[in-house]
Amino acid sequence: MSIEEIYRQFIVGIQGTRWFEYVAVAAGIASVWYSRKENVLVYPVGLINTIIFVFISIEGKLLGEASVNIYYTIMSIYGWWLWTKKNDLQEHVLKISTSNKVEWAQQLAFFSFFYLALFFSLTYLKNAFFPGAIPWADAFASASAYTGMWLMAKKKLENWYWWILTDVASVPLYFSKGYVFTSFQFFVFTAMAIWGLVEWQKKLNRERVNNIYTT
Repeated sequence: MSIEEIYRQFIVGIQGTRWFEYVAVAAGIASVWYSRKENVLVYPVGLINTIIFVFISIEGKLLGEASVNIYYTIMSIYGWWLWTKKNDLQEHVLKISTSNKVEWAQQLAFFSFFYLALFFSLTYLKNAFFPGAIPWADAFASASAYTGMWLMAKKKLENWYWWILTDVASVPLYFSKGYVFTSFQFFVFTAMAIWGLVEWQKKLNRERVNNIYTT
């Protein structure tokens, strides 16, 4: 596909974008903004995005992405609870941290399990009911998103690596399905995820320095 064809498809897609997709994209961008700032509003704002995208994904036969958004909705409630949890001194219990080797192994196992489960499930559904499905790409974007959301709820720095993978994979995935504005959303998300990674790393470094001086 040439640049001219991509541009033409982008314009046609924007013209055909419905109001609720604009709402979902705006909420999604706002949610990532709050996540970068380590602000708990990431979750209630994100719920607007995920609930709308359950419908959009099913409509577009992106069944893996539909499952991701259902999972997002559940994990948003869980993450919301974790991020607001306080100790007896009214201090937030959860802090930004990095994964050790065992936790990295768990992440990779978590991703691999969901990738394989989604890939084989989507392949079956493609052959039986949804010929327009793209199992390998949908499964990759979905499994990496599952992993990123799990780690974000725990405030693990590595969540941003998984979000970057999800966003990069989702740009062509949604574009190929005609959801051009959503595809553009994931392009923006990619830049914001890189920004979020840098911001969280700076916060983590500051906390480590403060801990050194207070001990």
